[in-house]
Amino acid sequence: MRILAIACGALLLAMSAVASDVPYLSGRVVDNAEILSPAARERLAAALKAHEDKTTDQIVVLTVPTTGQSSIEEYANDVFQAWKLGQKGKDNGVLVVVAPKDRKMRIEVGYGLEGTLTDAMSSRIIRNEMTPEFRNNNFDGGVENGVKAIVALLESGTEPAQDSPSSSGVHFNTIDNSELPPWPMRILLGAFIFGIIGLFTVIGVLTPGVGWFLYFFLIPFWAMFPIIIVGVKGALALLCVYVVGYPVAKLIISRSPWYEKAQQELKTKGRATIGGFTMTSGGGGSSWSSGSSGGGGFSGGGGSSGGGGSSGSW
Repeated sequence: MRILAIACGALLLAMSAVASDVPYLSGRVVDNAEILSPAARERLAAALKAHEDKTTDQIVVLTVPTTGQSSIEEYANDVFQAWKLGQKGKDNGVLVVVAPKDRKMRIEVGYGLEGTLTDAMSSRIIRNEMTPEFRNNNFDGGVENGVKAIVALLESGTEPAQDSPSSSGVHFNTIDNSELPPWPMRILLGAFIFGIIGLFTVIGVLTPGVGWFLYFFLIPFWAMFPIIIVGVKGALALLCVYVVGYPVAKLIISRSPWYEKAQQELKTKGRATIGGFTMTSGGGGSSWSSGSSGGGGFSGGGGSSGGGGSSGSW
């Protein structure tokens, strides 16, 4: 039993060590990805120390090659909590994380500074101060610009640069890569969302009459719901496939003998059976029900989702 207990303890320790991805807090600049020059690290450390001496706000820069299986949001939060950045009772810490292999970054803000360094301000700093430099492989400039903008906002209230016309509005890269849920959640949400609107789409294609009403009715659902699964660009591609594919499939199927027969039966008898389901017509429309349950119908609804704006990609 003692040997078994020791073995179990060793296994737990090993698992804990593997699960712990939080690096050692060695200073105000922890450049584990080695993307910053020695001179830039010195300048950043000096600027962050001066800011902390002046305000007690504690800002730390961390670079890691990748966040692994964790999202940039999860990783930054884990590091922030482990390092306990900021003063106790003030919660005035800020963590800037850059993961070059993932091409992602995040500004994690303590509760005490959220009123000043808001999600919107953090997002603007990432988009306008850091991202342009990172796209040019200038990590020194990107990190230093970001830190300067954070310090200026916290010390004097100077807001970061406004969005340029090209970066205002919807920022496709940011939404596509950094605002999405983790993959396991996206798979589950995708099965639910695509299962529902996919079912209605199939019903619309197979149903005479009301099928064209469903075509237009489902366009907003195909335009918005897939965004949280595949991002803006993926949702736009799916919408284009739907807008073009639905009418094509409808026209092809409408020439099938069984479709023409069902359409004729709806006109003459008021009902038709397709694949074990019964369609009934009334008031110029159609509805579906199972073959053994008599009449029935369906209805759909929508939902909403949102997220923070303090992460980015390049």
